[in-house]
Amino acid sequence: MSAAVTGPAAPAGDAAAGPSLTPVFVRLKLSLMRNGLRQSGGRTAAFVASLVVVLAIAAFMVLGFLLLRGHQAAGAVAVLTVGVFALGWAVMPLFLPSGDETLDPSRLVMLPLRPQPLVRALLVASLVGIGPLFTLCLAVGAVAAVAHGAAATVFAVLAVPLVLLVCVALSRAIATANVRLLTSRKGRDMALLSGLVIALGIQAVNFGVQALGRAKDLSVLDTVASVVGWLPAASAVAAVRSAADGDLVVAVARLVPSVVALVALLWWWRRSLVRLMVEPDGSTIGAAPDTVKDPGRGRGPVARLLPGGRTGAVMERCFRYVWRDPKTKAAWVTALAVGALVPLFNAFQEAGSVYWACFASGMLGMQMFNQFGQDSSAFWMVAQTIASPADAYAELRDRAYVMIAITVPFTVLVAVATAAVTGGWTQLPEVFGLAFALLGAMLALGVVASVRYPYGIPQDSRRNVAPGQGGMAVAAIFGGMLGGPVLCAPLIALLVWLRVSDHHGLLWLLLPLGVTYGALLLWGALRLMSGRMVRRLPEILAAVSKG
Repeated sequence: MSAAVTGPAAPAGDAAAGPSLTPVFVRLKLSLMRNGLRQSGGRTAAFVASLVVVLAIAAFMVLGFLLLRGHQAAGAVAVLTVGVFALGWAVMPLFLPSGDETLDPSRLVMLPLRPQPLVRALLVASLVGIGPLFTLCLAVGAVAAVAHGAAATVFAVLAVPLVLLVCVALSRAIATANVRLLTSRKGRDMALLSGLVIALGIQAVNFGVQALGRAKDLSVLDTVASVVGWLPAASAVAAVRSAADGDLVVAVARLVPSVVALVALLWWWRRSLVRLMVEPDGSTIGAAPDTVKDPGRGRGPVARLLPGGRTGAVMERCFRYVWRDPKTKAAWVTALAVGALVPLFNAFQEAGSVYWACFASGMLGMQMFNQFGQDSSAFWMVAQTIASPADAYAELRDRAYVMIAITVPFTVLVAVATAAVTGGWTQLPEVFGLAFALLGAMLALGVVASVRYPYGIPQDSRRNVAPGQGGMAVAAIFGGMLGGPVLCAPLIALLVWLRVSDHHGLLWLLLPLGVTYGALLLWGALRLMSGRMVRRLPEILAAVSKG
C-alpha cells in the first residue's frame, strides 16, 4: 500500500485505461446501505422513519426561509443557520458515536489506490446519505431567502454546492485525521468531551433563544452574522446576500473563504489519507516490556474503601469500567455534565426552581440500564458466578450500590448548588425526597431492563448499540424516561396535596418517605428479577456478546 500511495505516478495511458473510482465507491456506498437495511425490519423501519422526519424538517426549514424573503432579518438568519450547521459537521465525527463507518478509510489500506482519485471518490460517495440531503435542502433554502436579482442568482448557484462540499469535506477531513485516535482504546476517551460540549452547546442555544425572545429588536443578529459571514460555508450565503445588495466586490470577497477552505480541506484530507496508509500504527511499535506489579499496590484509594467479599469485587469491577472503559466513561461524563448543567442553567433563570435537582438523579439513574452490555463478551465470567437467585440478587444489588454511591452525593451537591442560586433552602427536604425516590425508581427500572432487554455495546467501533438491537435500546431508554416519573406519581401527588392544602410544615416528611419508597422499589425489582436472571443467563450472554 505504501508503494501504491507514494510511489511514482502511473503512466497516463494506464490512468486513462483504468476505471474511475467514483462510480465504484458510490455503488459500494449504496450497496452497503441496502445490505445493512436488509439485516432486520427494525433497521429498515428506523431508516425510513428517519428519512421521513428529516425530509419533513427540511421542508419546514425551506418553507420558513421562503417566508423570510424580504424580511430585514432574512440574511442574518440564513448566514447564522448555515454557520451553525457547518460547526455541526465539524464536530460530528468526533462526538457522535454512531458515525458512518461505510467510508472508514482505514478499511482501504490494503487496496492499491492512489490518494487523489481516492479523495475524489470518497467525497462524491460521502454526498450519499440523509445528512448531505438535509444540508442540501438547508443550503437551497438559505440562499433562496437572500437571493434577489440576476447577480445574486448566479452567486446562489455557486453557493449551494460550495456549502455542501465544504461541510462534507470538513467532516471527512477531520474524521480521517483522527481515525486512529477515534478507533484506539485510549483515543476513544475523547468521547468524554462530547458530554460537556453537547450539554454546554444545548444550554448556550437555549439561553441564546431566550435572549433573542426578550430582545426588543434583532439588531444583535446582524452584528453576529457580520462576523460569521466571513467564515467558511456561511460566507457563501453571505456572498449571495452581498450580491443581492449590489455590492459585487464584497460578494466575491466573501466567496473566497469558502473556496479556500474547500481547497485546504481537500489537501488536508489527501495528506491524512497518505499518512494513514503508509505510516505504521503506534500499536504495532515497540511494545512495552512486561513488568510484574505488587498485587498489594494494585488497589486504589477507592477500592480500599469498598467492603470485602463479593460485594466489594463487583463494585470494584464496575468502578473500573467507569474509569477505564471509554464508552462507559463517556456515558457517565455525559450524564454528570447534563445532570449538573441543566438544573444550574435553569436556576439562573427567573423561573428557576430547586426541584430541577431531581433531573440529576434521573440522568444518573439511567446508567443502571443495560448493566451487562458494558461487560460485553466478558459477561460469561460473571455468569459462572451466578448459580442461584441469591447470586443473581447479589450481583444486581451490588451493581446498584455503585449507582447509589455516585448518584446520592452528586444529587446532594447539585441540589445545594441549585438552592444557593434560587434561594430555595427550605425546599431541600422535599427535593431530596423526590430525587431519591426517582433514583430508586430508575434503578428498579434499570434492573428490569438489564435482565429483560439486554443489548451489546460494540467494542471495536464508535457505535453504542450492536446491529439489530437498536429497538431494544430505544425502548429501554424511553421506558426509563417515562416510567421513572410514573412510579414516583404517589409522592408527587402527596407533594402537590401538601402544597395546595397549606400543610407546609409536613413537607419534610417527603424526605424519609422518598428514601423508603425508592428503596422499596429497588428491593422489589431485585427480588422479582433475580430468579428470571438465572433462567435468562444464556439469552443475556448471547445478547451482550454481540458487542
